[in-house]
Amino acid sequence: MYYDLKTKEYKDREESKALSFLYNTAFGRIILKIASTKWLANIYAKYMNSKLSKKKIKKFIEANNINMDEYEDKEYNSFNEFFMRKVKTGKRLIEDGLIAISDSKLSVYKLDDNSNFRIKNSIYTVEELIQDDNKNYEYALIFRLCVDDYHHYVFPDNGRVLKSKYIPGVLHTVQPIAFKKYKVFTENSRCVTYLDCENLGNVCIIEVGALMVGKIVNEPVEAFKKGQEKGHFEFGGSTVIMLVEKDKTKIDDIILENTKNDIETIVKLGQRIGR
Repeated sequence: MYYDLKTKEYKDREESKALSFLYNTAFGRIILKIASTKWLANIYAKYMNSKLSKKKIKKFIEANNINMDEYEDKEYNSFNEFFMRKVKTGKRLIEDGLIAISDSKLSVYKLDDNSNFRIKNSIYTVEELIQDDNKNYEYALIFRLCVDDYHHYVFPDNGRVLKSKYIPGVLHTVQPIAFKKYKVFTENSRCVTYLDCENLGNVCIIEVGALMVGKIVNEPVEAFKKGQEKGHFEFGGSTVIMLVEKDKTKIDDIILENTKNDIETIVKLGQRIGR
């Protein structure tokens, strides 16, 4: 299920029939091995950047109930240009406290003494995730972006970038169905950025590529303000993971409780999720 943080309502979550075929059948898994490679994603990305892909836009908006009143009014020359659309000024407000850094379905996991956390059948470690043995983090915030979400993400606080790196990998979907069989967040391609933040201390942000996502685009900045754009994804759903330092923040109880009950919380960029 989903819980909408704004409306305080619970909603049912439908599982994709196509993804169920890919991950739950033998033939589907053969196709998946091909589909999750980066070379195929690059080919698909070329199509999505071409004028031929414009015809997909209208059907996509209708199928995903996207409210286009929130986005800038312009003519898009390709599906990918539409996918990277910008919101209108005032449609994503940056609130006080700890904020959601993207539109997403949010889950928050408290790390144990060994910096481990469990998602479905998999145990993740911070060391595997970022290929760095840092045990000073308390929470892993998983912002899972679906195809209907705004695919830009921002910095959570004022601060400066310490360093970044790219970790190559495959491109599994980030839909929950994949979590049952694969350690998606440590197998997929990802970008890792270490931040020194004014209020949150040491923060690590990881952008995770997903099925048919050809590109993660981060802005070349050294210093940043809270709510300033950090980057965006090109076509597809994907995930941003944020690791926060111990004793620097408190996550809202409803989000932690939802995660324990396998319920994702629907949040919008800039929305308060803790203090």
